[in-house]
Amino acid sequence: MKFMENEMDLHTEQKNNSEEVTQEQQNDENSSRKGRDSSLISENDLNIDDNHIEEQDDDSNIDYSDFSKEQLASVVKELTHETNFSRVDGIIKEVRPLFNKIRNKEKAAALEKFIAEGGVKDDFDYRGDTTDHDFDATVKLLRDKKNKYFKEQEEQKNENLAKKNALLEKLRSLADGEDTENSFAEFKQLQREWKSIGHVPNSHARNLWANYTALLDLYYDQRSIYFELKELDRKKNLEYKWELCERAEKLAEEESIKVAVKELNDLHEEFKHTGPVPREEKDNVWNRFKAASDAVYARRDTHMAELHETFKKNLEVKRLLIEELKVLVQFDSDRIKEWNNKTKEVLALQKRWEAVGPVPRTQTKETNRLFWSTFKTFFGNKSGFFKKLDGDREKNLELKQELVDKANAIKDSTDWVNASEELKRLQEQWKGIGPVPEKQRDKIYKEFKTACDEFFEKRREQYGKQDEEQGENLKRKKELCDLLEKHTAEKSGTHEILHETVEKFNAIGFVPRKAIKSIKARFDKAVAAFIAGLPEVGEEEKDRLAMEVQLVGLKNSPQGERKIHHKEQSIRTQIHKAENDIAILRNNMEFFGRSKNAEKLKSEFAEKLEVAANHLNDLKKQMKLLKTV
Repeated sequence: MKFMENEMDLHTEQKNNSEEVTQEQQNDENSSRKGRDSSLISENDLNIDDNHIEEQDDDSNIDYSDFSKEQLASVVKELTHETNFSRVDGIIKEVRPLFNKIRNKEKAAALEKFIAEGGVKDDFDYRGDTTDHDFDATVKLLRDKKNKYFKEQEEQKNENLAKKNALLEKLRSLADGEDTENSFAEFKQLQREWKSIGHVPNSHARNLWANYTALLDLYYDQRSIYFELKELDRKKNLEYKWELCERAEKLAEEESIKVAVKELNDLHEEFKHTGPVPREEKDNVWNRFKAASDAVYARRDTHMAELHETFKKNLEVKRLLIEELKVLVQFDSDRIKEWNNKTKEVLALQKRWEAVGPVPRTQTKETNRLFWSTFKTFFGNKSGFFKKLDGDREKNLELKQELVDKANAIKDSTDWVNASEELKRLQEQWKGIGPVPEKQRDKIYKEFKTACDEFFEKRREQYGKQDEEQGENLKRKKELCDLLEKHTAEKSGTHEILHETVEKFNAIGFVPRKAIKSIKARFDKAVAAFIAGLPEVGEEEKDRLAMEVQLVGLKNSPQGERKIHHKEQSIRTQIHKAENDIAILRNNMEFFGRSKNAEKLKSEFAEKLEVAANHLNDLKKQMKLLKTV
């Protein structure tokens, strides 16, 4: 009887326990459902986009409007390693119209040139250059890469969908099947597998999640699981959520707000997928986790407020830099060095601009527009200066090409003296002409130098032969000097020897330049001594011989005819002056003849008149002799 009572008590206790378990399961599931709803809501509230706390995307401050085609192509090429396709799309959207604008200008210029050269517009086929091909290929590569990435993402999502559907079937079988000792462990394993699987297509996500949570509800509603295991699982979930709270609280010490919010989002994902906790701790753990989250958000809000103040200060600094740049834009000069110096100032100001940092988003585009348009104006002015400079250099190139043509026409001449003088004159003209285009500078100079070098090299070869010949000529002239000096010393000179020696001396060609004056002086001295030592020859005859030798020497010298002509003109001038002097002296004699001291004055003037008459007579003899030469 007592045994029956005990059995009845045990049955009653089991029933009560069963009812308690059922009620506990119901309460737990209600709690779990509320927890899931709460987690879902809190996740939506706290899953903040990282972009909201970035100070600013660096790309938003870049103005590509002043970039060259090559620079734009380089910007796009740098995106090939980028995995943020939103950023890639944004940059390409801004860069591609600028690139196409430059390409269209080049195409229009090429068409204009094609038509100017006699082409027909319908036959024009513009293929672009290497930069165009690289740019298009890179854009296509980025587009293909993006499509491939999202295609792979979609394929992965579809695979995840298939995996989660398979898990739902297992979970459904587990929920519909009989409860076993291992069913709860299997149930928890399915939960872990579900959590480890990534995203699914958006069109299936809501329905999939609803089925999953419904099966969880069904499992808890239809199973009498081991209460101890359930309590143990909830305690473990509670411990893990406390750990998540501690990790969330430590984020308040993280220096980077961006990193803190990103990690907080990850913690919310963990919090969401962690199972239910004991009912009495649910609000406590959630409130602690939310408080830690609110602390991060408070830091974010403070940080954003500080950034806003910094951005306002940056705006003031950039406005001052714009005013500085406007002053530099007024610069003008006709000197390259001054333009280059001013360019350094502008580029230094650009570096200061880039170092300032972001401004408020509402002011970013306008501020950048003012700076970069002014910046572009300066370089437009500089470009105009260099275009004009290029025009001048093209003219200089034409002038130097003319000198090259003249040098090429002279280089084969054998008129060494005149050709040499002409080339030297061309070289002086070359120095006086300004610079030519850089790409033509070395080429045109090399052509001119080659022509000059070729002529002077031939002249040096010729002069080398002449030096040997001139040395022999000098030796022969010295021998003639020795001969005259010997006859003078022996007093054996005759007219015939003199004429023969002078004739031979004048017939000998050039001597080395450094010996011209010395050998001429020695020969003249030897001739003078020879004439002075001629026996039985009067002074008048000696003067005539000396004059004759002098005139013969003039005639046989370089440009002899011109020298003879100048000598003749000089004698004529002296004759004319002597005749005038004689006329004045005779007139003065007649005038002084009537004075008291007439005789003395007449005597003085008579002597002067005699000297003048003798001088005139000598001059006339020289003129007569000159005509016989």
